[in-house]
Amino acid sequence: MKNDTSTVTISKAEYDSMKQQIEWLMAQLKLSKHRQFGSSSEKSEYDQRQFDFFNEAEALAAKDAVEPELIEVEKHYRKRKRSATDRLPDDLPVEVVEHKLPKNEQDCPKCNHKLHVMGRNIRRELVIIPATAKIREHIEYVYACRCCEGNADSVPIVKAPMPEPVIKGSFASPEAIAHIMTQKFVMGSPLYRQEAEWKRTGIMLTRQTMSNWLIRATEDWLAPIYERLRAELLKQNVLHADETTLQVLKEPGKTAQSKSYMWLYRTSGDAENPIVLYDYKPGRHAKYPEKFLEGFTGYLHTDGYDAYHKLPENITVVGCWAHVRRKFDEALKILPEKDRADSAAKYGKQYCSQLFELEREFAELPPDKRFEKRQELSKPVLDEFFAWAESLTVLPKSPVGAAVQYALSQRKYLERYLKDGRLEISNNRAERSIKPFVIDRKNFLFANTPRGATASAIMFSIIETAKENGLNPFEYLTYIFKTAPNLTAADLVSAESLLPWNVTLPEYGQSQKKAG
Repeated sequence: MKNDTSTVTISKAEYDSMKQQIEWLMAQLKLSKHRQFGSSSEKSEYDQRQFDFFNEAEALAAKDAVEPELIEVEKHYRKRKRSATDRLPDDLPVEVVEHKLPKNEQDCPKCNHKLHVMGRNIRRELVIIPATAKIREHIEYVYACRCCEGNADSVPIVKAPMPEPVIKGSFASPEAIAHIMTQKFVMGSPLYRQEAEWKRTGIMLTRQTMSNWLIRATEDWLAPIYERLRAELLKQNVLHADETTLQVLKEPGKTAQSKSYMWLYRTSGDAENPIVLYDYKPGRHAKYPEKFLEGFTGYLHTDGYDAYHKLPENITVVGCWAHVRRKFDEALKILPEKDRADSAAKYGKQYCSQLFELEREFAELPPDKRFEKRQELSKPVLDEFFAWAESLTVLPKSPVGAAVQYALSQRKYLERYLKDGRLEISNNRAERSIKPFVIDRKNFLFANTPRGATASAIMFSIIETAKENGLNPFEYLTYIFKTAPNLTAADLVSAESLLPWNVTLPEYGQSQKKAG
C-alpha cells in the first residue's frame, strides 16, 4: 500500500485568510480560558490572590492576625478601631455570665479566713443563635352588655381591635414571610434548602407553601409600593439600565430552554432617594425598555446594546467607558507577556484609565464644576483617544480590533457624559445593582412561571431599594407586612407611608446606604 504524498496548493490570499482565522480562534480560546479561570479584575496588576471556594478558611486564615477586641463603652461593647475588617453593632445585647466559687469554697486554703474578690478576668465571646420559631396566638375578646341582654331588644357586640393578617386564612406571619424572602433573595437560599432547614428543626413547611406565601404577599402588599417607586423613578432626569438572562420553564409560546430577561432600571448618583427596580420580560427587544420608561425624559446610562439606541428621542442614551476599557483589557490579557509593553491594547486601556482617574479627581465636585473640569481636562484626552483609534490599522476580528471598532461605533454615546456634570463615565452603577440577581440566579437557576418571575422582580426591587436606602431588608419587609394590611385602600395605592425613605428602621449598614 502506497502512502498518499499528494499536496494541496492554495493561494497567498487563502493562506492569509486561514492564518487570520486560526489566530482569531486561538485568541478566542485564550480569552475563554481567561474568563473561566483567570482574574476578572481590570487592574493593571496581575498578582491578585485567588481564593479557592473549598479552601477559603485556610486561604484567608493568618496565624499572626490579632483577634478583634471589644471595649466597654457605657454598658455596651464595640470593636477597637484598629481592626478594619471585623465589626459588631454598638447596640448588640450583652449576656453576663459570672463564675464564682461556691460558698463552701470561699475560705482561705491556708488560714481558713473568708476570701474576698480582689479582681476579675473577663473573656468575651460572640454568641450566634440560629433562627428560632414560635407560635403567636391572637385572641380577640368580644364584649356584650349584661343589662341589654336582659332588658333590650338587641344587644350591642363590641370586639377588641386586632390587626389584620398578612394573608387571610393562613398561619403566615409578617416575620415568617420576611425571613423566607430575605433568605431567598438576600442570602441566596432556595426554597428547597429552606424547607430542609425547617424540617431539621421539626417544622414541616413545604416549599410550595412558602412559594404561595411569597407570591401572595408580593401581589397584595409589595406591588403597590413597586408601582409608586416606578412613578418616582420616571420623575428623575438621569437613570441607568441593564439586563441579564433568566430561564422561565413555563413561558407561553417558548421552550423551557429559551432565554427570558430581567431588566434593571435605577436612579443615578445624584438622586436624593435611590431606587432600584427589576422588570421581568420574555425578550430583549427595544419595546420592553420603551414601555417601562414611558413618561421618562432625560439621560439613560446603558451598555452598547443596540436596543437602547432605538428608544424615543426624548431619551438620550449615554455610553459606558467601562465596557471599552474591558475590551482593551481582555485584548491585553491574551497577549504574550513580551508583546504587551508596546501593544495597541495597552495604549487603549491607558487612555480609558486616564479618563477614569480624572473622574476620581472630580468625584467630590458639584455637577457644574465637574462639567467645567471635564471640558478642560477630560475632553482633550477623549479626542486624542479617538484620533489614535482612527489611525490604527488592525485586523477587525482580532481582540484589539474588536475593541477599537466597538469604541468607534459607540463614539457618539461615549462622548455624551461630557454634556452634563450629573452624568457618569460608566454604567457600573447598574451593573453593581444587577449583580445580586446574577449571584442568586446561580442558586435558584430558573423561574417556573411568568407569574413567579414577575413576583421575583418585585421582591428583588423592594429589597435592593431598601438596601440602597440603608434599611435592613428583613426589618423593612416585616414593617410592610405588618402595616400594609391595616391601611385603607387609598393609602395602600399611594404607599406614601411604606416608601423606604419614609420609615425609620434598623440600618442595613452605613456602607450600603446610597452605595456607589
